[in-house]
Amino acid sequence: MVTKSPRTRLRVPVTPRKDCQGQEEDGRLQVSREENIIVPPLDGALLLGASSLSGRCWAGSLWLFKDPCAAPNEGFCSAGVQTEAGVADLTWVGERGILVASDSGAVELWELDENETLIVSKFCKYEHDDIVSSVSVLSSGTQAVSGSKDFCIKIWDLAQQIVLNSYRAHAGQVTCVAASPHKDSMFLSCSEKLLLLSSEFCSKPLFSFFAGCNAPGYLPTSLAWHPQQSEVFVFGDENGTVSLVDTKNASCSLSSAVHSQCVTGLVFSPHSVPFLASLSEDCSLAVLDSSLSEVFRSRAHRDFVRDATWSPLNHSLLTTVGWDHQVIHHIVPTEPLPAPGSESVAE
Repeated sequence: MVTKSPRTRLRVPVTPRKDCQGQEEDGRLQVSREENIIVPPLDGALLLGASSLSGRCWAGSLWLFKDPCAAPNEGFCSAGVQTEAGVADLTWVGERGILVASDSGAVELWELDENETLIVSKFCKYEHDDIVSSVSVLSSGTQAVSGSKDFCIKIWDLAQQIVLNSYRAHAGQVTCVAASPHKDSMFLSCSEKLLLLSSEFCSKPLFSFFAGCNAPGYLPTSLAWHPQQSEVFVFGDENGTVSLVDTKNASCSLSSAVHSQCVTGLVFSPHSVPFLASLSEDCSLAVLDSSLSEVFRSRAHRDFVRDATWSPLNHSLLTTVGWDHQVIHHIVPTEPLPAPGSESVAE
């Protein structure tokens, strides 16, 4: 059963948005829900973060499903809590901590109790002046980075519950941050047409990459580090292009026009030769190989696809969520599909 937070909900102005057919939806009447998803590394449980709009009032919530196949049925939720505002992003901190980026401008830390039946608030800090768009935990596990629409990036000490450093490295809204899984204190950030590689110990970026150096530049929207190559990362942009960059030789970046609309997320698989799941506002999921060639495509969602996760128990199982309220489980072949356009989807 979902328990309510004692905090009040934040009221925010509502603006119309477009669905995947390009039709505007009336924000004053539409009840919309944006979901983000992530899986604990060991037991395969599923954590959902949701944002619900009713009238002019946004609310957020966190849901834990020990059986991923039961999501998003509320009756099978093993732990849940309501947040004061919409959930823009979330990630695990260790085995039980949950770090949340809030529409209210707050960074929140929650924690599962030992029985995994309650989600308890550890802190809620309002250090940003606008929506926190992205959060990521540094490889040490004790610090995190947040990016916001206030143009700022902040480094957090999670144990002390304080901001260690604050950067205004970008001239626009920060759309995504991604901590390196290979090097402590290193993280990527993106905004306008610029991607930066930074360290919490340096006042200036260590590496910068202009998203339009090889083609007409578009706003970068998503970032992901390669799980095995410490100098390689991928990013997606508002035009639907996915690019792979080697920081040692950025002039040889590889790009592919994967989607017809904005890329909303990029997630590498745990395979020995990782696949890359690419999600989009064109309502599709694409799985790419190391050369950014498509090996799988699903259009099972009926609205924006927002996030995805690979199962730690079955490397062929990929789960996605979207604004259509669906949680869909896809079986991705380990070999390329025999014919373009064919797909295998299990719901």
